[in-house]
Amino acid sequence: MEKREELYSGKAKSVYKTDDPDLYVLQFRDDTSAFDGLRVEQLEDKGKVNNIFNAFIMEKLDQAGIKSHFVGRLSDTESLVKKLDMIPVECVVRNLAAGSICKRFGIKEGMEINPPTFEFFLKNDELHDPMINDYHIASFGWADPAHIEKMKEITFRVNGVLKELFLKAGMLLVDYKLEFGIYKGEILLGDEFSPDGCRIWDKETRKKMDKDRFRQELGSVIETYKEVGERLGISFS
Repeated sequence: MEKREELYSGKAKSVYKTDDPDLYVLQFRDDTSAFDGLRVEQLEDKGKVNNIFNAFIMEKLDQAGIKSHFVGRLSDTESLVKKLDMIPVECVVRNLAAGSICKRFGIKEGMEINPPTFEFFLKNDELHDPMINDYHIASFGWADPAHIEKMKEITFRVNGVLKELFLKAGMLLVDYKLEFGIYKGEILLGDEFSPDGCRIWDKETRKKMDKDRFRQELGSVIETYKEVGERLGISFS
């Protein structure tokens, strides 16, 4: 497999073509951003930590029968993935109240949400990722109704697998976002699952162990990401 020209560079990852038209190289960089890219910093080892973390999670999901674009890890910072036609929608599940849902509804942070909520957001930084619903997605052609229902189904299946995984390691999966794409007619989980795209708290102390450490300037961002991984049994050496 030969890595070729860069296809796309996002806020924290880059995508490269390969000599196989069905496969891309996904590179995790040390760039860290918040507030729709208004604040950007470099955090040493972030690309390595998130790449290894993501590979571990994607393999766990695959073992549970949840398919993704992930093929395998190539190096500390690169993974081989299937080429997806991405759906420009983020799927968010919330198990505990944190972040925007508290501001929107005046809910106290940390309140248990039972049953967990599901929300769609349009993936668009310029519009600040507005919240959308099934009708918007279908009306504007972002996905067809069958794909909408499949994204919901998979997102809740992921919740069932990962809530238990984190809980066994003494952590709470507060919320997370997923992205999906189409590969040869099939909906697959895309993008990544790392502490950058979810909220994780220590079960006993409620210590924040995710990207909120960067957003809220709590410090020890990568050290805490590593702690999360090591509790799950991930080795970063």
